[in-house]
Amino acid sequence: MEINRSGEVVKGHFLIKGGTISQELKRIDCDLVTFNRTDEREEIVDSISILTTKIIQSEAVNKIPFSFLLPNNARLSTDTLSYRFKTRLAFKQGVESLDQDAIRIIQD
Repeated sequence: MEINRSGEVVKGHFLIKGGTISQELKRIDCDLVTFNRTDEREEIVDSISILTTKIIQSEAVNKIPFSFLLPNNARLSTDTLSYRFKTRLAFKQGVESLDQDAIRIIQD
């Protein structure tokens, strides 16, 4: 789990592992999402998209860099409010892959 502050740039990479056959990756969509445990409501805070034509070879491991600017007005993570990055990979054959990773926003 990453720990960051509002207004910071989160830098990292998407780690994409090839499956049993080679596929052409068309797009990566990544949403910063809040989840409120009180009312079980999820809300998209911000999104990024990366368009590509990268071939993901079978069994290969690929790293695609990204950066994401956290909003200055992002609320702090609490016991009832959490954040995560939800990532979707879209491939040329129409296959979609989903993943999510938690992130905490703390005070300066």
